[in-house]
Amino acid sequence: MKQGHVKCLAAEYVRRDLVELCSLIVDCPHSTPEWTDTGVVVLRSRNIRGGRLDLDAQPSFTTAAGFLARTQRAVPHGGDLVITREAPMGEVCEVPHGLKCCLGQRMVLLRPDSRQVVGRYLLFALQSPILQRQILMHEGTGSTVSNLRIPSLEALKVPCPSLDEQGRIAAVLGALEDKIELNREMTRTLESMAQAIFKSWFVDFDGHAAEDFVESELGPIPAGWRCSTLGEHVTLQRGTTYESRLLGLPGPVLLGLASIERDGGFRRDKLRTYGGTSPAKLVLKPGDVYVSLKDVTQSGDLLGSAATLPPDIPVGRLTQDTVKLQPTDAGVPNCYLYRFLKTEGYRAFCRARAIGTTNLSLSRDDFLGVPMVVPPGSVMASYSEVELAIQARRDCCEIESIGLAALRDTLLPKLISGEIRVPEAEEAIEDAA
Repeated sequence: MKQGHVKCLAAEYVRRDLVELCSLIVDCPHSTPEWTDTGVVVLRSRNIRGGRLDLDAQPSFTTAAGFLARTQRAVPHGGDLVITREAPMGEVCEVPHGLKCCLGQRMVLLRPDSRQVVGRYLLFALQSPILQRQILMHEGTGSTVSNLRIPSLEALKVPCPSLDEQGRIAAVLGALEDKIELNREMTRTLESMAQAIFKSWFVDFDGHAAEDFVESELGPIPAGWRCSTLGEHVTLQRGTTYESRLLGLPGPVLLGLASIERDGGFRRDKLRTYGGTSPAKLVLKPGDVYVSLKDVTQSGDLLGSAATLPPDIPVGRLTQDTVKLQPTDAGVPNCYLYRFLKTEGYRAFCRARAIGTTNLSLSRDDFLGVPMVVPPGSVMASYSEVELAIQARRDCCEIESIGLAALRDTLLPKLISGEIRVPEAEEAIEDAA
């Protein structure tokens, strides 16, 4: 495409202030909600990732009275957008239909005016470099942290083609996003299935008759099985610190606390890379298991959480807050160790042995001393086949989603700016299929 043509297309996209496109812009209450274990969902900054609401990432709740207090100015509706004002600025998501919720701190509710803008188009536009650059201009505007103030938010300049064109753009990008979400749902289903199978086989001992059990220091276990500790099957390799001047340069990803989900699993949205070298013993390859023995949040949720390096990341390096599990027993494979480290009994063991007040930690000896049951080799082999088959399906979903996300991230700024039109985007999607 010729540069002059690009400018011509972009010129058709009139920029309008965000406040003109919304029927409502409401700041959150500047107070802390009354936290409860169940109740009405409170949306928090940590739940907004990559343009979507992720309530699997530590959902928070308040009371019915707390909900009423926090929605005096507006009750969030399905299709509303929520954008974060700080820590970090500019993360945005759409409120799902049917979700009763209220806003936590440091976020703003946007209600798109359907007469002026297509809601999902606005969601994508706010994620585009055009808008994100405007938002980042407010870095350092707060007294202690960067803060996107309401007048600045209202004045954001949004590229606006016709409503019909907005709808077509939203449909193209939305189709990619919907497919990614379907893969996420499949991944979650497969993950739950794998953990349920592990619990059935190795925690509940389903399929064994009462006469099959023998007494042990861990209670009744199937005959032929044995009690053990984690330390009998692995050694630990602790990570290290890295030179700050080399962080962010092209290289292996760093496997620190930010790369581990709180309930276990690999987290992608906050990965950093390191452009230097490190000893081979600190390098991980796909399938290797690593664990957090620290939690800086005081909640203890991350303490003992485990992750495996996924197949699309060829190499990673441990940081000082994580340890790699190096199996010393071929009869206890990584897939078994990883599932064991996600059981509730193991997590309770970690919480009970947490050390510290500000930063919680788990000692190396306590971690290696966690008790476990080991089945006969034939049972372990059968389980490994089942687990690896499920993992292969999960990997396929994740790899497809990574490709779709890369395509979405390539097309989004070009469509929002007017550099390309919808037919060209559709052609690029067909070529990638």
